[in-house]
Amino acid sequence: MAWVVLILSGILETVWAAALGASSGLSKLRPSLLFFVALAGSMAGLAYAMRSIPIGTGYAVWVGIGAVGTAVYGMAVLGEPATVPRMLCLLLIVAGVMGLKFLH
Repeated sequence: MAWVVLILSGILETVWAAALGASSGLSKLRPSLLFFVALAGSMAGLAYAMRSIPIGTGYAVWVGIGAVGTAVYGMAVLGEPATVPRMLCLLLIVAGVMGLKFLH
């Protein structure tokens, strides 16, 4: 169960990062509210998961999911470049996260 919560928390990290970008420095109400709700949920889920997952593994997986999710969101929705080197770097992050999960 902790791993499921950790993955969902990583996804919420992507949500709060995207909402923060859309909030224009927390000056727009709806994205700002989404930012705070997703941030609280993400942190709460991370805290719960770390009850049974080692901190180094849990934090790295959480950050990896958030980083890859946010980068993919930027490429898919915001028109950021999806170059081969960027995609390879994201694949390396995914490989590292998977390695941490399976070597846990």
